[in-house]
Amino acid sequence: MLQFLKFVFATIIGLVIFSFLLLFIVMGIAASASSTDPVKVEANSVLKLKFDKPIVERGRDNPLDELELPFTPEANVGLIQIREAIANAKLDNNIKGIYLEMDMFLDAGYATIEEIRNALIDFKSSGKFITAYGEYYTEKGYYLASVADEIYLHPVGGIELNGISAEVLFLKGTFEKLDIKPEIFKVGEYKSAVEPFFLDKMSEPSRAQTISYLNSINNFTISNISKARKLPVEEVRKLEDSLLIREPEDALKYKLITNLGYYDEVDAAIKKKLKLGSDKKIGFISLSKYLKAEKLLKQGSFDNRIAVIVASGDITSGEGDDNTIGSDKIAAEIRKARLDKKIKAIVLRINSPGGSSLASDVMWREVVEAKKAKPVIASMSDLAASGGYYMAMACDTIVAHPNTITGSIGIFAVLFNVENFLKNKLGMTTDNVKTNKYADLGYPTHTLTDFERNVIQSSVNRGYDIFTSKAAEGRDMPVDSLKKLASGRVWTGLEAKENGLVDVLGGLDDAIAIAAKAAKVDKDFRVRYYPAQKTFIQELFSDMNDEAEERIMESKYGAMTPYVKSLEKIRSWEGIQARLPFDVVLK
Repeated sequence: MLQFLKFVFATIIGLVIFSFLLLFIVMGIAASASSTDPVKVEANSVLKLKFDKPIVERGRDNPLDELELPFTPEANVGLIQIREAIANAKLDNNIKGIYLEMDMFLDAGYATIEEIRNALIDFKSSGKFITAYGEYYTEKGYYLASVADEIYLHPVGGIELNGISAEVLFLKGTFEKLDIKPEIFKVGEYKSAVEPFFLDKMSEPSRAQTISYLNSINNFTISNISKARKLPVEEVRKLEDSLLIREPEDALKYKLITNLGYYDEVDAAIKKKLKLGSDKKIGFISLSKYLKAEKLLKQGSFDNRIAVIVASGDITSGEGDDNTIGSDKIAAEIRKARLDKKIKAIVLRINSPGGSSLASDVMWREVVEAKKAKPVIASMSDLAASGGYYMAMACDTIVAHPNTITGSIGIFAVLFNVENFLKNKLGMTTDNVKTNKYADLGYPTHTLTDFERNVIQSSVNRGYDIFTSKAAEGRDMPVDSLKKLASGRVWTGLEAKENGLVDVLGGLDDAIAIAAKAAKVDKDFRVRYYPAQKTFIQELFSDMNDEAEERIMESKYGAMTPYVKSLEKIRSWEGIQARLPFDVVLK
């Protein structure tokens, strides 16, 4: 037994030592990879954009990304970095073209894709080429690739061109089986975030708004595809409606692509453009490497800064994290930008389905104070709905993409009565004592009385009145007119512009230009992004913990993991919520 314990102890010590050695090796490699020396771009190079990772607002700086080492932060791609790389490549004489390597599952929203697509269109104005290749193009993937000069499709691949759909997961039956009773409090017929708790399908108002914004997005993408491929709009619509693209040859027949070919044929075609021999290698340079190359984009005065404050994720109180908008953190960033004399204007970049109503109001107040001192412009990304719109509504100007999902001006609260679940499913009961009659208001182990329901509903009603009155003030319209657009109704950016909820249709660059002009520094300024991102080492330690939790969850729940995550998210819905109706996933 003693020998066994010695062996176990030695093994543990060995693992600890190995872990520390591995960590020091990784840190050493990271320090070497993070060298400040710019990457040299060889003549006749091609910028390679590979869309095989989630596209977020700001990517992580992972110097080990291309080494694919274990236990390093999961890589993602930053929209801001992609746009900067494309703009720089346009000016770089050593970059002759861009190669788009399309992955089967492009993980990005339509507004994000629009930003990249517009940057590629601008790149083409330089006369340089863009070539796209994919084994299979999803609806989103093809929309992005449609701007390329040459679009290659694998001969046994395919293109998905059949319109956009949205699917909602309903939990009514689950709660009934578990003997859990949701208590719902909301304002507005369209505030359907809580519908999955008490319905088994969409309500008619929810269905109507979903059809409306899906058609708005689809019509916009069809129009742009027709321009890019020089096809009549009605012909592209017919291809979708009739499901005419069934085989790779169909895509070629209807001129959605330029070539059917294998990768070696794409490789040969690019070599021909570069005037390279067949025995030569193409000088591809990856996004991560090119971001470390010399910057050719002009930087303006250090004393004339436009602060872009990036707020992405669900809205929560406190500091938040990489995937949430912490009201304390963002409020502090807005405050610092207001007090910094070198910052002449603020752009609030929002990508959020909403969240805590209270947290949203905390940030709204800082926007109100900031715009007394300098211009504050909102730039809406894929989502700026409910609490996301709350953040934007006080800004001087609101800029949204035509495909942004916004609005959803409304709030709700939900409580779950688990008394019968505990008793009937787990054999557990509770008992309590209290000093006052309503001391246990909101406890999940007893049924609400009519009086208690009225108290909570009154609080929700008050929150809705606050939200709509502040929105009306920000949009300079009568409250009654604003409420006709509210009630939780979701709009695209295009629809919101028509209804007066948005001022300008455009992207982040447009918002920055508006901010610079309003601050009268449009001839000489530079852009800075906030909050400051974590260092690689900070990311490394935090991600090791997150990865461990993820693996434990996947080992326990397997294919059910996404649904368990949805239930876990619901647990974080504390207090009154200003949140988008359900999670919008467009396919």
